[in-house]
Amino acid sequence: MIFLLLGLALFLGGHIFTRARGRRAALIARLGEGGYKGFYSLVSAAGLALVVYGYATAPFVPLWTPPAWTRHIPITLMLPAFILLVAAYLPGHIRAKAKHPMLAALKLWAAGHLAANGDLASVLLFGGFLAYGVVARILIKREARAHGEPARGPADGRNDVVAVALGAVVYALFGVFLHPILIGVPAFTF
Repeated sequence: MIFLLLGLALFLGGHIFTRARGRRAALIARLGEGGYKGFYSLVSAAGLALVVYGYATAPFVPLWTPPAWTRHIPITLMLPAFILLVAAYLPGHIRAKAKHPMLAALKLWAAGHLAANGDLASVLLFGGFLAYGVVARILIKREARAHGEPARGPADGRNDVVAVALGAVVYALFGVFLHPILIGVPAFTF
């Protein structure tokens, strides 16, 4: 469990650190832009590796037994999560309305999986990422109030069609093929 906790602290802590603009600027001044990006990437990669290893090796400590119907929650929420994830990279109406579609996708992923899993490692993993998503969104809103919203390019409705189509394809491929291989649990039970 210690590897999971350490990984969450490194990965999520590193991401929260980027929201502290003053400290981030001081570190960039000291390391240079390239040095900062390299250090940030190293911390993030190490944190993510520890999260994956820690979750995979964590003992199963049941906290509660989720009702059987809760397995449908992540299945339902992951379709819009994948669409939002794709929309984060395409200027369109979805991205404009969601404002921060990657954070919205992260929160949907975490909330859905938190509802369907009642063990300690899952609560730490999904609860940690859900808490990060909420805190990051609050910090982004504060920053936007203080400095104004960043300018965004024009929204293109064609990109929304691409985001929905590609998100649905990735959702299906991940659910049918990759989730059982990477996670060891089938996402869809027929």
